[in-house]
Amino acid sequence: MSTASSPAAYNYKVVRQFAVMTVVWGVIGMALGVFIAAQLVWPQLNLDMEWTSFGRLRPLHTNAVIFAFGGCALFATSYYVVQRTCQARLFSDGLAAFTFWGWQAVIVLAVLSLPLGYTSSKEYAELEWPIDILLGLVWVTYAVVFFGTVAQRKTRHIYVGNWFYGAFILVTGMLHIVNSAAVPVSLFKSYSAYAGATDAMIQWWYGHNAVGFFLTTGFLGMMYYFVPKQAERPIYSYRLSVVHFWALITLYIWAGPHHLHYTALPDWAQSLGMVMSIILLAPSWGGMINGMMTLSGAWHKLRTDPILRFLVVSLAFYGMSTFEGPMMAIKTVNALSHYTDWTIGHVHAGALGWVAMISIGSLYHLIPRVYGRERMHSVALINAHFWLATIGTVLYIASMWVNGITQGLMWRAVNQDGTLTYSFVEALEASHPGYVVRMIGGAIFFSGMLLMAWNTWQTVRASRPAEHDAGARIPAHGSTGSTH
Repeated sequence: MSTASSPAAYNYKVVRQFAVMTVVWGVIGMALGVFIAAQLVWPQLNLDMEWTSFGRLRPLHTNAVIFAFGGCALFATSYYVVQRTCQARLFSDGLAAFTFWGWQAVIVLAVLSLPLGYTSSKEYAELEWPIDILLGLVWVTYAVVFFGTVAQRKTRHIYVGNWFYGAFILVTGMLHIVNSAAVPVSLFKSYSAYAGATDAMIQWWYGHNAVGFFLTTGFLGMMYYFVPKQAERPIYSYRLSVVHFWALITLYIWAGPHHLHYTALPDWAQSLGMVMSIILLAPSWGGMINGMMTLSGAWHKLRTDPILRFLVVSLAFYGMSTFEGPMMAIKTVNALSHYTDWTIGHVHAGALGWVAMISIGSLYHLIPRVYGRERMHSVALINAHFWLATIGTVLYIASMWVNGITQGLMWRAVNQDGTLTYSFVEALEASHPGYVVRMIGGAIFFSGMLLMAWNTWQTVRASRPAEHDAGARIPAHGSTGSTH
C-alpha cells in the first residue's frame, strides 16, 4: 500500500532547529577561539579577571566548538539522513524535541559554569556531575530516537552512513558514562572515581575516542550521505565503505595511550597505543579515498559548485590529519612534538579542515531542502566562505607546525655541560610570531562563519517551512524516491 498520500511527512522541524543552532554556536565558539588566540598574542586581554582568563575560556571554547557546533551538526544531519535513507519519520517527535532542548540546556550550563571555574579538569569532559547526568539523559534519548527510526524503516537495507552514525552514538554514550564516573562532594564539585595512572588512561581512552567517534565516525556518516548527494554520483565502493566501517571502529578504540607517551602509564600500554595508531592509517585513508573517488566523472563540478568544494577539501584535510596523527603517535616523533603547538596544529587540521568544513558543506546542502528552497540565498557567499575557510585553516596549522617544531627543538637543546641551551621564556618569545599568524588565520576562518550566518539568515527568512512540510511526503515503500 502506498504511503504517498499519507499525512505523515518527515520531521524536519528538529532538523531545522539543530541546523540553525549549528551556525549560531559555530559563530560563538569560533569568536571565542579567536579571542583566546589573541590572548596569547596580547596577554593583557586576560583583563586581569579570573572569569576571562585563558585557563577559564579555553575549555569553554573547546566545548562550544566540539559539542555545541559539532554536536548540533551531528544531530541535524543524522536526523535528516536517517529519515531519508530509511523512508521513515523519526521514532518520536517528543523525544526528538527533548534532545534539542536538552542539548541546548547542556551548552548553556557549560557557558555559565566553566568561566566560573566549575570544572572536573578532564580534557573535553570538564562539565561537573549534574550537567554530566543531563548530558547522559539527552544522549540515551538520542540513541532511542535514532535506533527506533532505523527499526521502523520502510527500506530493507540500512545505508552505510547510518552504521557510522549508529556507532558514533553508541560509543560516545559509553565513553561519557565510564569517564564521567565521579564521587560528588557538593553540587558543583566532584572527584573522579578513578585514581592516578588509571584515571589518566581512562581519560585519554575517552579523550582520543571523543576525537575518534564524536569527531570522526559521526562526520564520516555525514560524508557517506552528502558527498554522493552533492556530486550526484553513487559512492565509489560500497564494499570499501563496509570494510572502512568495521576496521575503523575496531582499531580506533585502542589508540588513546599515544597521548600518554613518556608518562607513568606502563610502557606496554604506550606501545600498544602507538601500534594501533599506526595501523589506523589504513582504514582512515580507505575512507578518504572512497569519498574522493566518488567524484569520478564529476570532478568538473568543482569549478562551479562551492558546496562540493567544501566537502572534497574536508576529505583532503581528513587524509592529511589522519596521516599526521599516526606519525605523531610514534614515540621518537612524539618526543619532539609532545606538549608543543604541533599538537594544537594537528587538532585544528582535523577540527577546522575536516570537521568544520564537512559540516559547513553538509549544512549548505541541507538547509535549503528543509526550508523548502531550491538553494541557499547566495552561491557567491558560499564561494567566498570556502576560500576564507581554506586560507584561514592553512595559516592556522602552518603557524602551529612551525611553532611546535621550534619549541620541541629549543626545549631539548643542551650545552656541552648538560645544561639547557634555551630558557622557557626564550622559546615563548620565538613562538610569538606564530601566535600572531594563528590569530589571523583564526580570524579569517571566523569571518567566513559570519558570511554563513548571513546567508543562512537570508535563506530562512525567505522560506515557508510549514508549507514545505505540508507538501513533503515520505516516498512510497519500494519507490526510489530521493533517499540516498
